Amino acid sequence: MTTYAIGDLQGCHAEFVALLETLDFDPRRDRLWLAGDLVNRGPASLACLREVMALGDAATTVLGNHDLHLLAVARGGAGLNRKDTLDAILAASDREALLDWLQSRPLLVHERRGQEVVMTHAGLLPQWSLAQAAGLAAELEAVLGSERSGTFLERMYGNAPACWRDDLDGIDRLRAIVNVLTRMRFIDADGCLDFAAKEGLDSAPPGFSPWFQYPRADDPWLLFGHWAALQGETPRRRVRAEALDTGCVWGSRLTALDLESGERTSVPSRRR
Repeated sequence: MTTYAIGDLQGCHAEFVALLETLDFDPRRDRLWLAGDLVNRGPASLACLREVMALGDAATTVLGNHDLHLLAVARGGAGLNRKDTLDAILAASDREALLDWLQSRPLLVHERRGQEVVMTHAGLLPQWSLAQAAGLAAELEAVLGSERSGTFLERMYGNAPACWRDDLDGIDRLRAIVNVLTRMRFIDADGCLDFAAKEGLDSAPPGFSPWFQYPRADDPWLLFGHWAALQGETPRRRVRAEALDTGCVWGSRLTALDLESGERTSVPSRRR
């Protein structure tokens, strides 16, 4: 059995199928870890959602910010953005089954493979222990699985609070958790997030650095997507972090990381 970790699909269904064929992936034998953002911006979000859901237990995916945006549009009253490609999902006959499945996905997954392997969409705040991060993710998952989910999805958007505090409560606490796990790129030494800079490392605001350039008290292997501008690189990292999003939807490539060998396999984007 081989486990492959794959970055953001974002509707790149043809490339996803091509990558699985290149890997000779067999769902009866192998496993996938998907770093979230299955949907949006690409041409075949509905096909991606159906494909991953059909893989059943062979695929584990975490929620990304675009996945949550789909849920907010469908169930939280949010509006579509100009560049969204979610209409086919919203009009699909199996829409509710797909949304139910997506809403039940975790924000964080982990497994011991010699060392703890952890996957979230955007990364892990250095100030959070692994146990704390798992607990906070579970808090948010519980809300998404409850009758309060619609209220949360209505109020999810926002950049405040930008700094985590253990005494946060209510919507501020939930928003801070979701922003760390699905939107984080640059932080300062206190763990405060910057939301404006979204490009490569040279776009860091003064006093801010990529989250993976700060040390941690523990030593997990961290897998994340979200940051296509990194092109799979994590330079000057202070933790073992693997960037999985290699910008398929932006015309680059879709990449899988073999968690046993560390080998990367990519297929080119068809959106050139």
